[in-house]
Amino acid sequence: MPDTPERATAPLRDSDLDMAAVNALRTAVMRLSRRLKHQRVDESLSPAEMSVLGTLARCGSATPSELARKEHVQPPSMTRIVAMLEAKGLVRLEPHPEDRRQKTVTQTEQAESMLAASREKRNAWLAELAGRLDEDEWETLRAAAPVLEKLAHA
Repeated sequence: MPDTPERATAPLRDSDLDMAAVNALRTAVMRLSRRLKHQRVDESLSPAEMSVLGTLARCGSATPSELARKEHVQPPSMTRIVAMLEAKGLVRLEPHPEDRRQKTVTQTEQAESMLAASREKRNAWLAELAGRLDEDEWETLRAAAPVLEKLAHA
């Protein structure tokens, strides 16, 4: 059967092999994610706080409502997270440039430094693990990285 665009974007077939692969991928990603979360520079921050700082680093300043949508949390929860980050000196609230009734959340230099140190620590840990792979495994992992990135942002 020729590979058509419809076939390329069709959902996975519910075969035992496909579901076994999906299960193995889910399990591996969850375990790796949990292990990566332990490679933090600042243990006082919750995973939700770290996630908000990461979103600000990637996307730039945002209103609490925008952050709540991006982080898939309710606005009152985001208000609490932002207040905790502000109290720790990791974000600042500024007047919105177009709507003075709103505030814009911006990360501070302290947050940028902390995120950079955290990224460096996590990358070093992951590089040490990857160093245990043979060349074929490493090549497979390099090829899979863009695919995993696509799944992460789908």
